[in-house]
Amino acid sequence: MEFHPFIEKSSTQEIKAFQEEKLQQLLAYLEGNSPFYQRMFKEKKINVGELRTLEDLQKIPVTTKNDLQQHNHDFFCIPPDKIVDYSTTSGTLGDPVTFGLSDGDLERLAYNEAISFACAGIQKGDVVQMITTIDKRFMAGLAYFLGLRKMGASVVRMGPGIPELQWDSIFRYKPKYLITVPSFLLKMIDYAEKHGLDYKNSSVYGAVCIGESIKNQDFTDNILSQKIKEKWDIKLFSTYASTEMSTAFTECEFQIGGHHHPELIITEILDDEGNIVKEGESGELTITTLGVEAIPLLRFKTGDIVKAHYEACQCGRNTMRLGPVIGRKQQMIKYKGTTLYPPAMNDILNDFNNILCYQIVIQANEIGLDEIIIKLSTDQEHESFVNEVRDHFRAKLRVSPKIEIIDFDILSKTVFNPNSRKPITFIDLR
Repeated sequence: MEFHPFIEKSSTQEIKAFQEEKLQQLLAYLEGNSPFYQRMFKEKKINVGELRTLEDLQKIPVTTKNDLQQHNHDFFCIPPDKIVDYSTTSGTLGDPVTFGLSDGDLERLAYNEAISFACAGIQKGDVVQMITTIDKRFMAGLAYFLGLRKMGASVVRMGPGIPELQWDSIFRYKPKYLITVPSFLLKMIDYAEKHGLDYKNSSVYGAVCIGESIKNQDFTDNILSQKIKEKWDIKLFSTYASTEMSTAFTECEFQIGGHHHPELIITEILDDEGNIVKEGESGELTITTLGVEAIPLLRFKTGDIVKAHYEACQCGRNTMRLGPVIGRKQQMIKYKGTTLYPPAMNDILNDFNNILCYQIVIQANEIGLDEIIIKLSTDQEHESFVNEVRDHFRAKLRVSPKIEIIDFDILSKTVFNPNSRKPITFIDLR
């Protein structure tokens, strides 16, 4: 089985021609099987036979999360008895959406993760410890397991949390890679230091980091990444994916963005008017899935603001690469004339060693303007520490949010909610 697909090393013209052929197959499939898209094509008088190029995608309306929530059932292209797995999106905003996967979809998911992990350097025979849930209708955990199995790696399914058990497992099974939310690595390091564990000489070479950004836009390490590497000299690889696209963008060893898999997904990056942004500009990632049987999506707006990079990578792949997600479109904050996204605030808060946990709350005040409240737990003298945090915000982002100190036992219960797959560090009450 080849985990460095030939198409990724083909020329950009060959990749485009390949994708256009796949696009025509997808349009014919949707016209034959998708109640939602059949209705759209009819209402908009779209003749799918006339759509031949990637540029022709612009003639088709976009699909939104709202469409998926309101017409969830109409997106299914296969009967219920062909569905072998049900997953839901995490539903950070609004109701979660149900995704069914056919046997073929699970196979595609496994292939996607196998070529993504291969990108990060994982090989047959490597031991990989999964510090992520595989249950609770979570697609990613299942995808990681299937991908590792497909490529012939050995998996230690630990699940999230409990540093003591993670270390026990690391010393017992000697994994080379971990798959984890990166902020949890700080908890593991903290536990190891307090209990005198020789973590610096463990078997761990690298971690594939999910759910949180570890890079700045210029691909330098962000604060979170720096804090991990200062203590523990391991390689950190970014990966970005979502349930809707069933496809991952994972960094190779050169770590300059997550590589696109052209046989699995078509990408467009759109501005607020729905036009393709100029090279070097950021916009909303809009995706068209290829080879999905149960719920294929056409021009689906992910809500993620990203920037694409097109210059050739030294690894030999000629595919587009995505930089770190700048933020979620719906989480954009207009604060006293400044436009902000939560990741920029996370970076500032991660810079403080004395913050035990935090949560950013956005609400509209009486006159309809956005208000930022930072709730945090600290072991420092409160007043001077609050001023220090506020000064840091002013210096870096030119904004001065309201800061509330909250007891760790109370705040940690809402941040590390057992029903959530990652820490809830942002709440939008607008």
